[in-house]
Amino acid sequence: MTSRRLAQFVVQSRWEEVPEAARHEARRSLLNVVGTALGGSGDAASRRAAATLAPFSGPAEATVIGRRERVDCLTAAFLNALAGNVFDFDDTHPETIIHPSAPVAPALFAWAERVPMTGARLLHAFVLGVEVECRLGNALSPYHYQRGWHITSTCGVFGAAAAVGHVLGLDEERMLWALGNASAQSSGLVETLGTMAKSIGVGQSARGGLLAALLARDGVEGPERPLEGPRGFLTVTGRDPDLARVTDGLGTDWEMPKNNCKPYPCGVVLNSVIDACLDLRAVRPLAPDAIRSITVSGHPLLRERADRPAVATGREAQVSAQHAVAVALLDGRAGVAEFSDARVGATDVLALRAKVEVRDAPGIPVEGARLEVVLASGETIVQEVAAARGSAARPLSDAELEAKFRALAAHGCPGFDPEPLIAALWAIEGAADAAQVIRLAAHG
Repeated sequence: MTSRRLAQFVVQSRWEEVPEAARHEARRSLLNVVGTALGGSGDAASRRAAATLAPFSGPAEATVIGRRERVDCLTAAFLNALAGNVFDFDDTHPETIIHPSAPVAPALFAWAERVPMTGARLLHAFVLGVEVECRLGNALSPYHYQRGWHITSTCGVFGAAAAVGHVLGLDEERMLWALGNASAQSSGLVETLGTMAKSIGVGQSARGGLLAALLARDGVEGPERPLEGPRGFLTVTGRDPDLARVTDGLGTDWEMPKNNCKPYPCGVVLNSVIDACLDLRAVRPLAPDAIRSITVSGHPLLRERADRPAVATGREAQVSAQHAVAVALLDGRAGVAEFSDARVGATDVLALRAKVEVRDAPGIPVEGARLEVVLASGETIVQEVAAARGSAARPLSDAELEAKFRALAAHGCPGFDPEPLIAALWAIEGAADAAQVIRLAAHG
């Protein structure tokens, strides 16, 4: 059975069986998500969520990334996952468009501050959690997201449950219960994209996964087939889910090495669009008045997820192709500032955004895009990108990830020294106490 086989794999996995490619990408992904949480810690959604939960927090035992106060581990998992995802700058599993790290890493770091664990144990559990959530996503894609389920939240809670269950040492039966307890909490809707509620779903997936594993540890039972049962997660939220994608190749074909880290704080389908704009601007800067129209062509997912011409906030702009084109051509960059409320409402952005149209081009892969600019003179300029920066074909280097981390830390936590934390995250596999690593992320 699918559910039991997956639980069995998580319980029986040994660190020495995890290949170096998965280990290294896990270190990169941890560095990336802690960096995005530092950057997102000052966002209004993070501040408001922290203020809402503060009166209800239990023991001051766990770090809130980018903040001074400490909270109980369930709350820390929620807040750190929310902050890690709030700019849409966290990592992406390309086949499913799951952001794997935000639901899993915060749950593990929060528990590490309550019950000591080595860095290697945390890293191993992190790899396993990502494996679980991405394999579930593989079985459901593309229907699940197209139907309106926010796949990071819905699958992420299972990843967090499996990861924490592993460090708790759950046996096969209790790991199965953990997956069942996660299935009772799996939720998240695409309708929330462009609002603060989107990251609430991701925060809840981290908290819910941690809770699911703890409940299973303490004997709270779940169904025998929470995934593939007639009313199980895969059956209810998928259309003819491919159950073989969940279990085939377990332990040999790892999902973690397929993970990608983003160069821009927006939906992953926009990376190639921004690249095309920046490439064009580098060789031929164009005055906005000289442009009559702009057509962006790409995989149908680009239109489905990012054809949003009338955005009013920075959060909405994170999933708007029209906004991404405008700021990339006007500003020559696409960082956090370019996806802010202030930039969304700027006159020059509004004027250029109105000239942008998004079209399907089924022959173009998700990682690619085609930009066609028609000038007032009648001349047409075409710029194409086959694979975006940050994709498997053009991954960000370790040095680029560090630069991204520093920029995010400076944005979200002015005055924060990122260097000790960067060094500790790279060296986490050898850490005697993983909690000492995440405590370096406190600020204020």
